[in-house]
Amino acid sequence: QVRLQESGPGRVKPSRTLALTCTGSGGSSTTGRDYWSWNRQPAVKWVEWMGAITYSGSTYYSPSLKSRTSISRDTSKNQFTLQLRSVTPEDTAVYYCAQSTRLIPIATRTGFGSWGQGTQVTVSS
Repeated sequence: QVRLQESGPGRVKPSRTLALTCTGSGGSSTTGRDYWSWNRQPAVKWVEWMGAITYSGSTYYSPSLKSRTSISRDTSKNQFTLQLRSVTPEDTAVYYCAQSTRLIPIATRTGFGSWGQGTQVTVSS
């Protein structure tokens, strides 16, 4: 089972771009069948699926965030990244990366093979 670890700044100013990295270890995803997702959970709200990328580079985005989101990957480093542009305080949340063998584009924590510990991101000036 792959272990996932999110990294990035804990605080971002409004209107800036949030960039997070997820690093996988202890496993492999060389078949192209895995999906690597970004999810987030604001305080007192349910988890929100943001988007996903496959090993081969195909991307999928939540319609509500598609205009501001980019997901990329570096297979040589076993990493994938999230960029969220023009952030506002409403983007304050714990951000999680996750791995699954099928696309799970809904608000759920189930069905994923691995889930990172999460990283708190606060958007404030």
